[in-house]
Amino acid sequence: QVQLVESGGGLVQAGGSLRLSCVASGSIRNINTMAWYRQAPGKQRELVAVVTSGGSTNYADSAKGRFTVSGDRGKRTWNLQMNSLRPEDTAKYYCNGNIREWGGSPGDYWGQGTQVTVSS
Repeated sequence: QVQLVESGGGLVQAGGSLRLSCVASGSIRNINTMAWYRQAPGKQRELVAVVTSGGSTNYADSAKGRFTVSGDRGKRTWNLQMNSLRPEDTAKYYCNGNIREWGGSPGDYWGQGTQVTVSS
C-alpha cells in the first residue's frame, strides 16, 4: 500500500513563504509524475505544479515565478517552495504521485492535504 504524507502548511502573511514537502512510502517500484494540487473552499481542485516523468516542471499560470517544485525519486520526496504568497493562494494543498507498485500498474495516489492560509 502506497501512502503519501504532506507537511509544511500553516498560516503566513501575504508576501511570505512556505515550503511543502511530500514523502511517499510503501511498496514502490517507481514514481512517474510528482505533483501538487490545491483546493479552495467552493472551488475545484486544481493543478499547481508538476515534475514530469522526464524531469521537466510545469506550473499553473498563477504559480509561475513564485512557486518552485522539485523532486527526488530516490528519496521518494517532492517539495513545493512557495514565495510571495497571496491571500488567493489560501487552500488545502495535496501532493499527488503517479506511482507504480511492485507487481501492479501505475496509479494515482494522494496525500491527506495540508492547509495553507495567507492573511492580508
